[in-house]
Amino acid sequence: MTMAQTQAFAILAGMMALFMWGRLRYDLVAGLALLAAVLVGVVPYEAAFSGFSDDIVIIVGSALLVSAAVARSGIIEAALHPLAPKITSARAQLILLVTTVTVLSAFVKNIGALAMMLPVAFQMAKRSKTSPSMFLMPMAFGSLLGGLTTLIGTSPNIIVSRLRAEITGTPFAMFDFAPVGVGLAAAGIAFLAIAYRLLPLNRAGAPTLGEAMDIHDYLTEGRVRAESAIAGKTVADLRGSAGPEVVVTAVVRDGQKTSPLPDMVMRENDIVLLQGEPAALQQAVARMGLELAGQDRSTSTDKAHEEIGGVEAVIGPDSLLIGQAAGDLSLHARFNVNLLAVSRSGQRFADRLRDIQLRAGDIILLQGSLGDMPALLRDLGCLPLATREIRLGSVRRGVIPIAVLAGAMLLAGTGSLPVGLAFFGAALLVVLFGSLSLREAYATVQWPLLVMLGALIPVSEAIRTTGGADLIATWLSNIAHSLPPYGALALIMAAAMALTPFLNNAATVLVMAPIAVSFAGRLGFQPDAFLMAVAVGAACDFLTPIGHQCNTLVMGPGGYKFADYARLGAPLSLLVLALGAPLIMITWPLTR
Repeated sequence: MTMAQTQAFAILAGMMALFMWGRLRYDLVAGLALLAAVLVGVVPYEAAFSGFSDDIVIIVGSALLVSAAVARSGIIEAALHPLAPKITSARAQLILLVTTVTVLSAFVKNIGALAMMLPVAFQMAKRSKTSPSMFLMPMAFGSLLGGLTTLIGTSPNIIVSRLRAEITGTPFAMFDFAPVGVGLAAAGIAFLAIAYRLLPLNRAGAPTLGEAMDIHDYLTEGRVRAESAIAGKTVADLRGSAGPEVVVTAVVRDGQKTSPLPDMVMRENDIVLLQGEPAALQQAVARMGLELAGQDRSTSTDKAHEEIGGVEAVIGPDSLLIGQAAGDLSLHARFNVNLLAVSRSGQRFADRLRDIQLRAGDIILLQGSLGDMPALLRDLGCLPLATREIRLGSVRRGVIPIAVLAGAMLLAGTGSLPVGLAFFGAALLVVLFGSLSLREAYATVQWPLLVMLGALIPVSEAIRTTGGADLIATWLSNIAHSLPPYGALALIMAAAMALTPFLNNAATVLVMAPIAVSFAGRLGFQPDAFLMAVAVGAACDFLTPIGHQCNTLVMGPGGYKFADYARLGAPLSLLVLALGAPLIMITWPLTR
């Protein structure tokens, strides 16, 4: 072993130890590894920051942004709305949720697909009186399996494609992953539909902000426009479109409030009083094409780059709003904000929004300039609540992000544009068309992940250029010498699976891919199958909550313990190993 190899392995070992220690965040660990590699000379000074200009960083960042725009579009919730109330069996709900997340994860980043479906899962769990823990972990695992099917589904696929381009001159194409990924995803869905019983179903998740603050249903008003989907239909149709989570409390016609009788036909300019959770209200308003109270009044200012949004606040004990009717406050005229909704613990409102006498402790939802909101809330004597995503009153451009994503995939899939350029353009378009604001766009990009990728790419190159990858490949080939080709492929996949909980999936690919290529060469095999095995293994962390963000995302809401992941994940990992290797060998022959 040469001095350079010793130094490279020492840096790799130190990096793995820090990842496993867990006290330092992964981007900081990657930065320290890069700094050490430059200082000892295994990474040249001029190549230290080459990783940050790599296509991988652009593709991952752009895919995250486009995925967030698709998640905010509301298309998926709207598509599932007619179907969801008809599925009352908990097992059928599980199959629908897992299948939907798995399919979505092929086209948007898996973390985005999962986040998009979590509110739907909670609504279904409430409807079937089932613990959300029955749904959430299978959904997380389904999102990981769905990400295997296309180039953009998960970061390991993108990284492996780039490494293949370096080795063979040709990257993996958009759907080269599909034959293996679709087979594993289908088998995984079938497994999860049965094996969910391995999970403890009595787990209670951490309370949401709304539960912790005792925030009950909001009351809001929507005006029927000529083009509204509900115009000319009955209140019974209105209730069916609103869904079971939203209550129609009254209808106001010509200034007179009336009971919402089922056969009452909705007319233009009718005011509908709706009560429910913010997410359910937002979906109902969007489906019916209603105009929220105050939305016809502009809250824009002359400031450049002004951003309008909704903020939740609790009315304080000394607030100017106490005892005032919302309609008498002239909030828009005096403060340039709109009152969109009101919530009061333990009470269902029968009054119109403008007639509600506000009290201390009421929760209000205000729409206005986000930059001016903190000062305004201080003046009003209100306390802002901890931030949670409230989309009630926001503009939804559902079709645009879907069309942009489809266009990017078409251009990249046909080779008309490089993948990086296609998705970078798509990211710009969703912001330009207003599907995401600039603030949302920058908040959506997972900067620590991009920093880690940029820092570890040169470190990964150092493992290869110093001959370290060849050395490890020699050791592995000695182990695999007596194994059949299937076993050698499964060995690489298992090694990637074992590393990914500690390094995370992107770092695992950067470490394992050069080793897999050298390993394949020493055994006389083509590298494609072994690169694919690394991608599959690195993307399939079913054993811990820390190896992938999807697993982490559901841990709190599902109330899971660390050991719960292995109960369902260990047999699923064995299934992937058993099926993955033969699927890869069929699709990517080991020899030409």
